[in-house]
Amino acid sequence: MKKEVKGQIIESISAQLQAYPNFYITDIAGLNAGQTSKLRRECFNQGVVLNVVKNTLFAHVLKASGKEEYLPLLDTLVGNTAIMYTTVPAAPGKLIKKLQKEGLQKPVVKGAYVQDCVYTGDCLNELAAIKTKEELIGDIITLLQSPMRNVLSALENASDGKAEDEKIGSAKPEAAAETTETPAAEAPVAE
Repeated sequence: MKKEVKGQIIESISAQLQAYPNFYITDIAGLNAGQTSKLRRECFNQGVVLNVVKNTLFAHVLKASGKEEYLPLLDTLVGNTAIMYTTVPAAPGKLIKKLQKEGLQKPVVKGAYVQDCVYTGDCLNELAAIKTKEELIGDIITLLQSPMRNVLSALENASDGKAEDEKIGSAKPEAAAETTETPAAEAPVAE
């Protein structure tokens, strides 16, 4: 490979790493043309960019980035390597799990850099379960609202119960008055 071509590839990989904060290092070797096409289509639909890279060039980019967090990922650059770039941390993990349920053995996750953390080894379940910042904020808001909802519900139930007691309490004197009036009305009149 010519030096100019290598330079262009390195620039392209560097640009992808800057554009996407999360990436998965995967192995897609052994997929036939139809399976590869399906994988690329699914990646496109999920907003995931899939690129096959040479290990040496990707390792060069990781080392040149200056991020020490990337260094443990160098050990995963063995065999065929495809990089899945994403802005949604769990999207590639969920996509891979979905494809595996459909019977595909590949892609296999070799490592990942997601939300400033490095994952290596068998970490697919953890990666697929990662929540986005917006999902976490939503969960926190729900948790914060839960006690307030419980208090409001208890107050509403208490006020409904009090209103029912008042209705029952006001109905009792009327019922008692009706029962006292009814015998008097039916009593025989003395002549």
